[in-house]
Amino acid sequence: MIRGLLLSKVFGRDEIIASQPVPELAEELRRDTGITVVAGNAEVVRAGAIIFIGVKPGVVLPVIEETAGDLNGKLVVSLAAGIRLEAMEAKASARFMRVMTNTPSAIGRGATAVAPGSRSTREDVSRVLEMFNRIGAAVEAEERHIDAVTALAGSGPAFVYTVIEALARGAEAEGMPHDVALTLATQTALGAAQLAAESGASPDELRRMVITPGGTTAAGLAAMEKLKTSEGLMAAVQAAAARGREMATS
Repeated sequence: MIRGLLLSKVFGRDEIIASQPVPELAEELRRDTGITVVAGNAEVVRAGAIIFIGVKPGVVLPVIEETAGDLNGKLVVSLAAGIRLEAMEAKASARFMRVMTNTPSAIGRGATAVAPGSRSTREDVSRVLEMFNRIGAAVEAEERHIDAVTALAGSGPAFVYTVIEALARGAEAEGMPHDVALTLATQTALGAAQLAAESGASPDELRRMVITPGGTTAAGLAAMEKLKTSEGLMAAVQAAAARGREMATS
């Protein structure tokens, strides 16, 4: 996310400070991004106007407890799956929000949902939405939908990569060289996604534009239907969402 914010010029390098207690990782982050990296969370919280918590879910509440005094009254954005706003708001008097984004945000192509907490203001929501719209597409969502967002947007890139890989392997099975197959599969997914985003047509309408009755696309789609490909992708999203709910109660 830091790389996306820098790439899109949302913030300059001198406007971001991050904490990383592992010296080797801190040096790597400093070298790769040019931002200020310190060892402790307290220094970041005291210096920052907007605090992003980007740690593993099990560490979120301890980090908030550790810095609660300095967090009070500040806008705090949690990027972690599974940790509810109510739990965070019980630890500090900050204006908490939850944001779920994904790895393509690093190149300005992220998919992000923003869920406001009970203390966050409409100005807070607008500010965070504007920020994440600069590194992709961002929408406001109710917190009860965040587990589904985590599954669709957060885990979704892995599902898409699996589809790209499978398309390439299918072409390889027909004798195509690996690098050629992967290039064509990746560009096909990229172009199809861009057309879906910009055309205003539904996925079903776009799919019908490609199909000729009795043709190659129809044969391929019939094979996908036989193997229940759509059901498998739906099940992947639902399983990921269920895991997010489990994490919230563990």
